[in-house]
Amino acid sequence: MGEWLLLALAPVFLACVAWEAWYWRKRRPGLYTLRDTLSNAALALMHQGADALAWAAVIGAYWWVHQFRVFDLTASWASVALLFVAQDFAYYWWHRLSHRVRWMWASHVTHHSSERLNLSTAFRQSVTYPVSGMSLFWLPLAWIGFSPTHIVAVVAINLAFQFFVHTQAVGRLGWLEHVFNTPSHHRVHHARNPKYIDRNYAGVLIVWDKLFGTFTEEDPAVPCEYGLVKPVRSHNPLVLTFHEWGDLLRDAARARGWQRLGQLFGPPEKALSQQDFPRPATNLRPG
Repeated sequence: MGEWLLLALAPVFLACVAWEAWYWRKRRPGLYTLRDTLSNAALALMHQGADALAWAAVIGAYWWVHQFRVFDLTASWASVALLFVAQDFAYYWWHRLSHRVRWMWASHVTHHSSERLNLSTAFRQSVTYPVSGMSLFWLPLAWIGFSPTHIVAVVAINLAFQFFVHTQAVGRLGWLEHVFNTPSHHRVHHARNPKYIDRNYAGVLIVWDKLFGTFTEEDPAVPCEYGLVKPVRSHNPLVLTFHEWGDLLRDAARARGWQRLGQLFGPPEKALSQQDFPRPATNLRPG
């Protein structure tokens, strides 16, 4: 159901990309380039195929866990709303750990590899998310008592919402900034400035970042610089997908003893391959 929902929305996403590219063509030439946009599209197609296969493989595990559910949650507006909040909470922790655990960062780094931020950047996803364990974060929802079918649908809705925050064409949105993830908040998340790095992990609700001390507002005096601390100078989808996995495995092979676990599962800035490109240490200032 989730994959079908995203496919149904594909014409909307493509129309928004076309509108934004037209909007910026004279205001900021170069924000969209053909090579960057085609890379994003190729990565999206690869990701959708892998994601469909992954859900087909793991949905049985969700239903198996669901038989041991704590609560019998029948479908209702209240239960769907509760699922939406619970899934968004799980998404926050998946996203935060995807920046702090190198095994997970090896997948998520693909999404942050562009030095441009526009709506097409939302398409830049990794085919390796199933390898790094993304689907495990929603598994407890089936044990609580939510239907796996509904879980998959809500995950898709969450991801569909996030498409619209990947833009520089929308400014601050008043009171919505206090509750929801917005383009302003997500620009911070994609920035590589030391002030912004590893901040604003929200999916839909920004309240998680404010509760757990990872929130930072966009500062007009510090314009966002997008991309990675260690840039990837390639538009090849295979390079964008696997470059960090290659570094991770080489670093683990070079390390000794317990340090190998650190290279695999420690913070990305501790990577041996990052020594020439030190990533600012995360400073979890209160929001």
